[in-house]
Amino acid sequence: MLQSEEFKKVLIKHLQLEDIKASDISDEEKLFGDDGLGLDSVDAIELVLIVEKEYGVKISDASQYETIFKNIASLLSYINENRQ
Repeated sequence: MLQSEEFKKVLIKHLQLEDIKASDISDEEKLFGDDGLGLDSVDAIELVLIVEKEYGVKISDASQYETIFKNIASLLSYINENRQ
């Protein structure tokens, strides 16, 4: 099972989130928008690719994106539930 700290480190590395440590990110912090990590639409595409490449989990239903990508906890839960 993928752990929160490990996952955050992968996100920081791949999304090139400078000056942020895994411990700085709350599991409930929003991924998108000004009051969260501040990711944008380009980051969203990269995030989908990271999840597929690193964890073998496809996110094919775009209608689920808002729920899946709400925060670290929801994304981590989706990965762990759908990982082979």
